[in-house]
Amino acid sequence: MLRAKTGLTVAGMALTLMLAACSGRSPGGLIPVKETVPGASTVDVLVATTRAPSELPGQVFTGERDDRLNFAEITVSIPPDANRRIGDVQTSSSEVGDPSKDFVALRTQRVDEADALKVLRQNLRRAPKKEVLVFVHGFNTRFGEAVFRMAQIAHDSNLIAAPLLFTWPSRGDLFSYTYDRESANFSRDALERLLQTLQRDPDVAEIDILAHSMGNWVALEALRQMAIRDKRLAPKIKNVMLAAPDVDIYVFRKQIAEMGSPRPPFTLFVSRDDEALRISRKVWGNVPRIGAVDPNAEPFRSQFREQQITVIDLTDVTTDDRLNHSKFAESPEVVKLIGSRLANGQAFAGKTGIGEKVLQVTTGAASTVGSAAGLAVSAPLAVIDGDTRQNLGSQFEHLGDNLGETVRNVTHY
Repeated sequence: MLRAKTGLTVAGMALTLMLAACSGRSPGGLIPVKETVPGASTVDVLVATTRAPSELPGQVFTGERDDRLNFAEITVSIPPDANRRIGDVQTSSSEVGDPSKDFVALRTQRVDEADALKVLRQNLRRAPKKEVLVFVHGFNTRFGEAVFRMAQIAHDSNLIAAPLLFTWPSRGDLFSYTYDRESANFSRDALERLLQTLQRDPDVAEIDILAHSMGNWVALEALRQMAIRDKRLAPKIKNVMLAAPDVDIYVFRKQIAEMGSPRPPFTLFVSRDDEALRISRKVWGNVPRIGAVDPNAEPFRSQFREQQITVIDLTDVTTDDRLNHSKFAESPEVVKLIGSRLANGQAFAGKTGIGEKVLQVTTGAASTVGSAAGLAVSAPLAVIDGDTRQNLGSQFEHLGDNLGETVRNVTHY
């Protein structure tokens, strides 16, 4: 009996790692192409990272940790709109992609902090309100994947802010979940330092933060630390957007409470049918994850009202994502709607349309989502590569009909 329980626990953890994956695998990296194609779009991405530098072609940074905060500037070419769907990140099966159909790099360059600030100020000249969007990715994300996702968010949302990717040392490996979690902890000081640098920069008027999945842990911890250290959050932080956060509900409540007041508007995107967070809940002691709660049920409704957190409930939105973990990107209607609202500086109020599938629960006096950041949150490139899916399916299929069926569903994702 003990042996069977242990096997199920191990299988459950493996499934959690599969389902929580925030990006897939592609041999294509950041080896620059000579030129792009007519109709393609370009996005200049400034990168701040706690990853260690790499000397391998197209990698730029590894999944290992570095005590320094490193920087890079990368120009990404996005395929013509006719060749892709909003929310998709298309990458090549070869080392160098085809700009007519793939996300590719046109230029990659590591820079020091002084030059990074110069690049930021250049990018701010194209931002009418001098806003910066800081995006924090999730678990199992390689450096190149994080860069392409930042570019996709900026492009698909018609971003009017300067995009700044904060990428922490995820190994981009399915079975490195605990390493990634500790890398998230390792990186919270660096993210806090980055936000403080932006706060001090006179050329920056506003800071918006968007985090996804495990990236929410990094962001929330950095903000909590800042509030404790400085007795407040940086005043230039105007919006904090938390997409499908894989965070314990009780820890989340403490993090928010310790940030104190005044606090910028927080917007939480949840989905009660998020399979990734459902399995994560089982692994983390059956404690609900804040990204999968019912915002109309108690104690959450009262909690969000008290904390003045705006909640966007996407449970009824249907997409091709079987895991329901990336609805923001999988539904073009949602992406366009959110992007247009934010671009025009409009708050969400009541029901947002699109067949009344997107329900917003506005709690508290503030109902502002933000004016700069588009929420075309990163959809998986593929949850797991095909060989890994097949091997895991074979290994766990014997553990029971229900578990085997879950694995088969993931295998055919």
